[in-house]
Amino acid sequence: MIEEQGRVVAVESGAVWVETLRKSTCSACSAKAACGQGLLNQLGAGARRGYVRALSGLSLQVGDAVVIGVREDLLVRGSILVYLLPLLGLFMAAGLAQWLALGEPLVILAAFAGLLATWYGVRRYSLRSSDDPAAQPVVLRALLAAEGRTETLPVSK
Repeated sequence: MIEEQGRVVAVESGAVWVETLRKSTCSACSAKAACGQGLLNQLGAGARRGYVRALSGLSLQVGDAVVIGVREDLLVRGSILVYLLPLLGLFMAAGLAQWLALGEPLVILAAFAGLLATWYGVRRYSLRSSDDPAAQPVVLRALLAAEGRTETLPVSK
């Protein structure tokens, strides 16, 4: 499970909204001067706060520090859906247009049509599966700060 620490900013029935700080590892990379990500980090784009809705069975309040988690397989599946499938749609549509011996402008147009059609399919799939509890982040534990020490409350599975 991939874990991230954050702070509760809103509470719903059975879920909380958690604010996290996006971290960058650019300071540890030797190629930071020649990297676009390093440039964005220097411009301040890497220090944005993100808001995540996470399922929770704990009694939490606004301001509580929590650790949220996402299953690794969900991250891999999401990456494949968002990055790989639209590219495959682009290449398959362009290849089909090329196989049909269409002119270059039509091959380019077919490639964009394949990209957009696949993107639309991915978007519809993600909207349909957005309510699936197995595909959402969960609060793993709450961090309690009492008299200068931090304790963790494990979440029962």
